[in-house]
Amino acid sequence: MTMSETRNHSSKNVGTDGGKDVLELHRGLVVIPSLSREEAKVASHLESHFRGEGLSPMRFGDNIVVSIGEGSNTLLLNSHLDVVPPSADHPFPPFEPTLVDGKIFGRGSVDAKASVASMATAVCRLFADHFTPLEGKIVAAFTTCEETGGLDNGLEHILPELPTLSAALIGEPTHMQPCIAQKGLLILRLVAQGKSAHAARAEQGDNAIDRMARDLAILSEFSFDKIHPHLGKTSLSVTMIEGGTARNMIPDSCTAFVDIRSTPRYTHDEIAGILDDLLESEVHIHSKRFVPTDTPKEAAIVRACLDGNPNSKAFGSPTMSDWIHVKDIPTVKIGPGDSRLSHTAQEHISSNELVQSCAIYESIIINYFQ
Repeated sequence: MTMSETRNHSSKNVGTDGGKDVLELHRGLVVIPSLSREEAKVASHLESHFRGEGLSPMRFGDNIVVSIGEGSNTLLLNSHLDVVPPSADHPFPPFEPTLVDGKIFGRGSVDAKASVASMATAVCRLFADHFTPLEGKIVAAFTTCEETGGLDNGLEHILPELPTLSAALIGEPTHMQPCIAQKGLLILRLVAQGKSAHAARAEQGDNAIDRMARDLAILSEFSFDKIHPHLGKTSLSVTMIEGGTARNMIPDSCTAFVDIRSTPRYTHDEIAGILDDLLESEVHIHSKRFVPTDTPKEAAIVRACLDGNPNSKAFGSPTMSDWIHVKDIPTVKIGPGDSRLSHTAQEHISSNELVQSCAIYESIIINYFQ
């Protein structure tokens, strides 16, 4: 397919089989339990699928990578193969995809095997159509351990094996609306120091819990000033507190953890500094690797997403994803399904949305390389 021919590639295309290709792939993925660090079988299934479509996938551990084109303008498509454990109250067996009223139920049916199936099918269709991006390359990477949030993340692990990336699409449930900003996560550990004493002689001590209580009262009234256009304000929540060792002793130490959902308006070090100046307690950074991200609306990948779906509108998301690992390139988080269903017993996706998402991914890819 030449570049002039791509302009006529319809965004309404659902494949020659009416979407059967993506539905069958999706079912084949969901039926395989693939908890984090247990993705080998689902990776093998996807690898075999690509080979059956005539592509030549590469495998790095249980991460599967396939590409089209040889140019330097490299667009990454990424989603994850792992799922969280089933809940106790699934309405149907969690790894037996069940179709009810046009909805496919099952663990991972939304997060994120809908994106995996849709992205993979879009790549296979473009390959079958002999689409070659002019001076560009499509790299689709389906990776492990996104759900763990740890240092064993599959995308982070294989990035050195990939070509230099120019832009990225991260497959997570957004109802195929382009998410162009994502909050980060900063975890702070507050330590209030006091002086121990017998509770009967409390005046001889310095109650660390009282010190922490004053700081928590300050935090409950505190608000960050800078507002992000898509993410709003940076928010904070005190999530854990521990202090005291005996019921009759004035505690000399009290610790609290603060969960901060950050926006690109502040760096994590700036936030820690602001709170350090504000509080009595010592402020320690417990974790700051999940930085907030955003992509300008003028970026080519954002324009491609907006042009690829006439009903789309850019927005910001409070949830994190593998976007953090490609934070230095223009990126959009976009995929089929409702993120509110992720990790729930009611997880399901509309079969119609799954089918239509492939055509949208195709249009985005083609628009990006025009």
